[in-house]
Amino acid sequence: MTPQRLLVRLPNPLGDAVMATPALRALRRGLPDAEIAVLGLPHHEGLLRGNRSFDAFLPYHGRRLRDLAARAGALRGRGFDAAVILPDSARAALDAFAARIPLRLGYARDPLRRFLLTDPIEPPRERGRRVPISMIERYLRVVRQLGVPDAGNALELHVHDEPAARADDLLARAGVAHGEPLLLVTPGAAYGASKLWPPEHFARACDEIERRFGLLPVVAPAPNAAEIAIARRVVGAMVGRHVALFDPDPSLEVFKAIVARAALVLTNDTGPRHVAVALDRPVITLMGPTDPRHTAHLLERQRVLFEDVACRPCGQKVCPIGDQRCLVRLAPERAVEAARELLATR
Repeated sequence: MTPQRLLVRLPNPLGDAVMATPALRALRRGLPDAEIAVLGLPHHEGLLRGNRSFDAFLPYHGRRLRDLAARAGALRGRGFDAAVILPDSARAALDAFAARIPLRLGYARDPLRRFLLTDPIEPPRERGRRVPISMIERYLRVVRQLGVPDAGNALELHVHDEPAARADDLLARAGVAHGEPLLLVTPGAAYGASKLWPPEHFARACDEIERRFGLLPVVAPAPNAAEIAIARRVVGAMVGRHVALFDPDPSLEVFKAIVARAALVLTNDTGPRHVAVALDRPVITLMGPTDPRHTAHLLERQRVLFEDVACRPCGQKVCPIGDQRCLVRLAPERAVEAARELLATR
């Protein structure tokens, strides 16, 4: 069956939504006459604005039973004949199931998830055990089940003039000169504390990169109290010139424009890393408890740094042994050397 009206459920994490863009592009090129709508968190709309791989964005609001019922009714009214469920959870498949979409495609992680899908796909396995693969490839394997060929693995985001002007104004008010080369620093992580490189490490690396290479560090936390508090600790430990955006614009469109201005991005293994890759910015990623095989793609302008400690990758949100050695032992000097390598090929 060739879908005529297709729903795509986006993954929730920012970086995963970016890594889903090659799958969206494959669907658009493989099904040029289909109406394609994506269902995602409200802030994903600004993230993906300008992407021509879909026709409509449907915001996902609320997790209560009445929210589910309202979404199911709205989806039923749009007459979708197929749904591609990119996240693994049972909750992610509930909307398409409740809307009675005839074809529901995605990975079958457990019996409940298998029940909610009409066409379950086995997760990647080797010798019977699930194995991590690139999230780009993981999502492409799902959409290939509809018979669409790949359309490249490049990540796709777009920056528009109005948010770019807002980004320029925000940076100017913070003290950034026009055209000044920037080191964009994002020291937070929505996943959990285990992904956080120590603020003192960020500070030392930023000071040295500013001193050696002339890049102005711009510390840009997400607009929430937890990440702003982390950013304040980073800035409090710095001695060189820097700028901190403690009153960030909440729009992801403005954040994309700031990323596009950066000469280099320094970040934990979190969403801004993938935004930087999509916008062709060189990026240094401090990798802690997560398995690098999930993101082992498009590495030409990346340096992914990690310490080879015995307990990683554990995948835990909080360090189970309490000392966070995988990131504490990752010396700031390694980030400075990675910056030298990336800037030398700029």
